[in-house]
Amino acid sequence: MPPSRTETRQPSLPGTKAATVLVPVLSVALLGVLLISVSIGAISVSALDALKIVTGHLLPGMPWMSDGSLTTMQDNAVWQFRLPRAALAALTGASLALAGALIQAVVHNPLAEPYILGVSAGAGVGAVSFIVLGLGISALGISASAFAGAMIATAAVYLLARKAGRIAPQRLILAGVALGALFSAITSYLTISTDAQNVYSIMFFLLGSVSAATMPQLLLPALALLTVAAFAMTHARQLNALLAGDDAARALGIDVNRLRTTTLIATALLTGAVVAVSGGIGFVGLVVPHVARIIVGSDHRRMLPVALLGGAVFLATCDLLARTLAAPSEIPLGVLTALVGAPFFLWLLRRERADRMGMNR
Repeated sequence: MPPSRTETRQPSLPGTKAATVLVPVLSVALLGVLLISVSIGAISVSALDALKIVTGHLLPGMPWMSDGSLTTMQDNAVWQFRLPRAALAALTGASLALAGALIQAVVHNPLAEPYILGVSAGAGVGAVSFIVLGLGISALGISASAFAGAMIATAAVYLLARKAGRIAPQRLILAGVALGALFSAITSYLTISTDAQNVYSIMFFLLGSVSAATMPQLLLPALALLTVAAFAMTHARQLNALLAGDDAARALGIDVNRLRTTTLIATALLTGAVVAVSGGIGFVGLVVPHVARIIVGSDHRRMLPVALLGGAVFLATCDLLARTLAAPSEIPLGVLTALVGAPFFLWLLRRERADRMGMNR
């Protein structure tokens, strides 16, 4: 007697259906948020006209770009200002969420986030030093200095976290927290010792903003995101094994120290690349990966795409709110993400503590 259909059906992994649905839904939501972002502003542009402008630049030769239906002001507003800003917000959100998911796997702690490495604080020292030394307020110069500071912080954390030739997760956390506090103290001293006219630029960078985004600025974070995302997806099974513990991963033939080192370097480079152009935006790398893990499970093959797209949608939406809620003034991105992330973090702490004490049974 041939087996029935129910007998031959393979059980699906928990979260597989949710991930299958969420990936296209989040992709459509991201496109929708980007379209809304490029159509809203002081210069009136409908969503359809904004879409025409973007496609006209991406696909030269479109008739509506030269028939007079779109003004030069509309074209410049969408292509030169709004689109780079919205795209950088999405890239930053995706990068921070991906970095958060990776660092949580590296340190075996779901409450970790990219800034635990002290990379953001190091970038802050680099950017503030550039401004305080009187080298100018050039966006390129500030970004380059911030990236250099982030890489110095990464090297310092890496050296301090090594024990007997291997990276110890607990030492990694302690080194990141200690260096982050040190770099923050240096930044505070430089801020209070500089001229008053520099304080606004310093604070806006430290609180995070993508308002000055340009098309060339998208290149570095885009390349970093593509590279690290490819690395993460090709090492998803090894990261899954790492979640089970170092001994279990070694039993499967995985070089734990090499995996942890390469993942740490990739995470630091990705974080440094986005912090250099977007400033200090916290809590994205904590909140988004954890929500993704709750919905689709801990399997990185499902969780990473959901976290990446979720981070892009989250920060692109926050940026849209940042420039519309208090218009014509603007709210720094770090303020909005903290308003969401801090209460969520406190809830997670209470939840984890309750779990350990057996109170959620």
